[in-house]
Formats: sequence, C-alpha cells, structure tokens
Amino acid sequence: MGRKSEFGNDRARQVLAQEAARIIVEQGIEDFRVAKIKAAERLGMSERGSLPGNGEIEAAVSEHLKLFGRESHLDLLKALRLTAFAAMDILAQFSPRLVGPVLHGTASISSAINLHVFSDTPELIALRLDERKLGYKPFERRLKSRRNRVDTYAGFRFLHDDSPVEATVFPVDGLRQAPISPVNGKPMKRADQSAVARLINGNRD
Repeated sequence: MGRKSEFGNDRARQVLAQEAARIIVEQGIEDFRVAKIKAAERLGMSERGSLPGNGEIEAAVSEHLKLFGRESHLDLLKALRLTAFAAMDILAQFSPRLVGPVLHGTASISSAINLHVFSDTPELIALRLDERKLGYKPFERRLKSRRNRVDTYAGFRFLHDDSPVEATVFPVDGLRQAPISPVNGKPMKRADQSAVARLINGNRD
C-alpha cells in the first residue's frame, strides 16, 4: 500500500491529531499548524494533504485534557476563568468578551486569557491599565474579517493574578461582527461577563 493511501485514512489522521494535541498541551504551542507539522515529522507522516484540520486538532486537545488532566484541568480552567472575569471587570467600560481556549475549555497551563475589548481609541485601554498600575506590552494582531479581508488590531498584554492576559482592541462597531476563527473558519465565539460567570458556576462546560 502506498504512502498516500496509508496517510489518507481516518485512523492516521486521528493518530496525528492526538499527537499534535499532546504537543500543544505539553509544549505550550498555540499555533495548530506548527503542532501538526511537528506531529507529522515525529510520526513520519510528511504529506500535507493528509494532515487533520484545525477542528480535529481542537477536539483532540479537549479529549487529551479530559483523559490526562481530569480534576487538575477542571481546577485550572476554573482558575483561568476567574482571572478572566476579574480582568474583564477591570476593562468593563470597554465591553470585554472572552474568546479562545479559556472559553472553549481547551486551555492548558501555558494558555493566555484572550479578551476582545472595544474602543475607537486603543490608548484608552492603556490608560485604564495605567490607572490600575498594571504593566503592559503593546502588540498587533492580524485577524480575518468578512470577505477574506485581514485587518490589523492593536492589543495589550499584561499579567493579572500571575496569568497572561491578551486584550485585542476592536472599534466599537466591532461588537456586531466577530472575526473569523482560524480553527473552524466561522465567526469567533465570544462570551460577556455574565456568560463567563455561568461557566465559573458550572452552568456550562
């Protein structure tokens, strides 16, 4: 049997997804593409066309954490969501939304808390962090919007309760349309403070 048919089967994709998930969790790699390539190299599966999709990797990460993290993962997730809620409280005037692994339940010990905040003047977020005496570093993030357009957004990275928080700043009207997720190609899921509170209280996973 040739390499193409061997690597194209569902079992091979599943094994590769599981290995990529292990790399993501254990090495703290956030880029799914990098994790997939590392996993493919480790398993001797070098054909790009056979690599699992990002959605398969995310599902494998979730399963890995459930199998090997158990209670410790649930404790970590709750702690990160509590920190996220507190950070959102600090930035409440900017309508913060939680996105990413901490929201989806796939966060690991190395995961940052990702927030979307909304202001037509990004410097106001910096001023708010200054008011709370929170040191920060600015960054820029490129995200895909509708019609395959990629836009660049300002952001601020800071520590809160020893956890890294990354707040990406969107214009106020950005509340109406979330950017496209690199995982599934759909608009990113966002959660406001009340939704995060429900997660913390165990109303949803």
